[in-house]
Amino acid sequence: MFESLTVGAREVVRGAVEHAERTGSDTVGEPELLLALLDRTGSPAAAALDTLGARRESLAGELAVDRRRGGISAADAAALADLGIDVDEIVARVERSHGAGALADGPRRAGRGKRVRRRFTPEGKAVLERSLRIAGGRGDRHIGEEHLLLALTARPGPAGSVLAGHGVTYDAVVRVLESARPAGRDS
Repeated sequence: MFESLTVGAREVVRGAVEHAERTGSDTVGEPELLLALLDRTGSPAAAALDTLGARRESLAGELAVDRRRGGISAADAAALADLGIDVDEIVARVERSHGAGALADGPRRAGRGKRVRRRFTPEGKAVLERSLRIAGGRGDRHIGEEHLLLALTARPGPAGSVLAGHGVTYDAVVRVLESARPAGRDS
């Protein structure tokens, strides 16, 4: 599948691995893919995000809060609050006892002189697989950054929830991409 990725999409995948390295995560998942996608400019995906009013700082901030909560999204935290569970209070208590970021995915320990290889989570792999199906369904021969964005919005997940909270839904992205796509164009 990697050979089907455009240069930009490959850079998103590499960037996702770099985001995982910077945060100390041993896995690459939806949040890292979204962060890497947000780093890119000049692509159909970047244009769609801009058109829909999504701002990198706001999206990245929400992803950081979710990571601090151990992956619990704002929507999940709100649902738990309806049950009387204050997720932020629980996180604060855990961090008082175990240190800041205790619930965040932490680094694996590599053996001496060994480099840790970041692996994709099942959800991260599913985004890549979904982007292939989306590209095929749109009649495109290559997987571009726009297909990765569509794949992130196509199913519920950490990135999809954050995006949806900013009005970036699958249908909204399709509308923006279709309005910018010349007739008969193949990505």
